[in-house]
Amino acid sequence: MRVGIVNDMHMAVEVLKRVVLAAGFKVAWIAFNGEEAVTKCCKDVPDVVLMDLIMPVMDGAESTRRIMKECPCSILVVTASIEANASKVFEAMGAGALDVVTTPEVGVNGDLDGAKNLIAKISLIRRLQGIDTEKSSTPVAFTPTGRIPKLLAIGSSTGGPTALATVLGALPENFPAAIVIIQHVDGSFSENLANWLDGQTKLKVTLAKRGDIIRPGSVLLAPGNRHMLLGPGGVVQLTDGPGENLYVPSVDVFFSSLCCAGIPEGSAAVILTGMGADGAKGLLELKDKKWLTIAQDKESSVVWGMPGAAVKLDAAKKVISIDNMAPALIRHFK
Repeated sequence: MRVGIVNDMHMAVEVLKRVVLAAGFKVAWIAFNGEEAVTKCCKDVPDVVLMDLIMPVMDGAESTRRIMKECPCSILVVTASIEANASKVFEAMGAGALDVVTTPEVGVNGDLDGAKNLIAKISLIRRLQGIDTEKSSTPVAFTPTGRIPKLLAIGSSTGGPTALATVLGALPENFPAAIVIIQHVDGSFSENLANWLDGQTKLKVTLAKRGDIIRPGSVLLAPGNRHMLLGPGGVVQLTDGPGENLYVPSVDVFFSSLCCAGIPEGSAAVILTGMGADGAKGLLELKDKKWLTIAQDKESSVVWGMPGAAVKLDAAKKVISIDNMAPALIRHFK
């Protein structure tokens, strides 16, 4: 796997080189600012770019936007502080970056702290570019707890934060359905994402916790690093299983749980922009259960992987641009 490294700090570049080479990957090229990265990437597209955010000449968010427009490839944001650079992280992910991870550092014993997490992220991207190894999952059994509202279930990945902000931002404060979002994002960043989305909409967005109950007009975002399911009564369950999944949280795992959760008729599920195929199989299950199923169209998607897979499976009753998504949902739930 060939890796492009973008970072203006020479020490960080050396650390990233050590991590990449120690994992058996190859360094395709090194750039010390975003503009240089765009030039080198378009001349020699690597399998993945490790993109810093705060750099001179051109920052990582703008560089990501340019690369995805001119010579698209997989981009992993690698930054010294996810929390301190949260706005830039959102900007880069909205432009098409796949994920974010903190920059490894040399520890007191000479070890590379954070290297394992970075290698895991790169390995996941490699799997995304290759064979889909996702396995089918079995919903967890729950105890019914009572009446639940209609549900709008949304799955998203690459470019998802901006797409989610567009949809949620156009929904009214009195939106009658409950909303649950499964966005592929690192667990350390999911609370920041919930807080950011909360500022983009009139609806209340919170990070889901075990035992939460879905409510009309409220938005629950699945936390990273654990699967989220929904049982009868609209009760949130968080689990490390079932089985191995390419994504955690998995859209397919969540959608599959809805088939047996007794969600009212007239509910809807949406697949937004994203790399891979997560959610397509689950969307087909919901279509067979008479749900309204929607996929984002190719033209407005940063990556038409997940929605494209859903269309290929004939799992989407409608294919809609991101700008027309909220009006369609408002009409449906009216």
